[in-house]
Amino acid sequence: MKGMAQEGKLRVWTRQHENVWKLLEEKGRYTAKRSCIALDMPEFSEILLRAYDWLVKNSPAASEKPRDADYPIWLSFDEDTVMLPGEKELVLELEVESSLITPIHITKWGEILNYSYLPENAEDERRHRELLRLRGIDDARAVMTQFYPEIRREIMESWKRLFDEEILFGSRLYYGNIWEIRREWVKNVRN
Repeated sequence: MKGMAQEGKLRVWTRQHENVWKLLEEKGRYTAKRSCIALDMPEFSEILLRAYDWLVKNSPAASEKPRDADYPIWLSFDEDTVMLPGEKELVLELEVESSLITPIHITKWGEILNYSYLPENAEDERRHRELLRLRGIDDARAVMTQFYPEIRREIMESWKRLFDEEILFGSRLYYGNIWEIRREWVKNVRN
């Protein structure tokens, strides 16, 4: 993970709607709501929310989730990798205690968003692919329909490997998750 460590703190970046900054200035704190995700990508919200609901329930930091937070807030550890702000969006530069950040492997999270199986190793991957081939389905169909509950359960159980740093998928790049943003953490705001 790339960040600028300062006494247990990391410099991180997050892209947010301008209303988040207004809320931070007024209330001093922001947590992500379910309605914001649905508004941000309405055509994909049902698919995204299933993965996000899984993440909330299974995150190593699940027990630390504030009652008013529906979902985690995404962070980049490198300013160059933060998503570019769109219309009415800003990039907030934060300084956050590293203990508050849950690292999320970028490639593994992408696989979860595609409803894919996260294999433990090459042999496990071959076994799972053969299982799908014999039934003439793919991972997404198994997860999205009610016809393959055992396979869906196996796929979703494999997602716990998102948090296993011993199981690598391609890169070593990570996002971060936090449950809230506090005004005092904001060091810079840009368009």
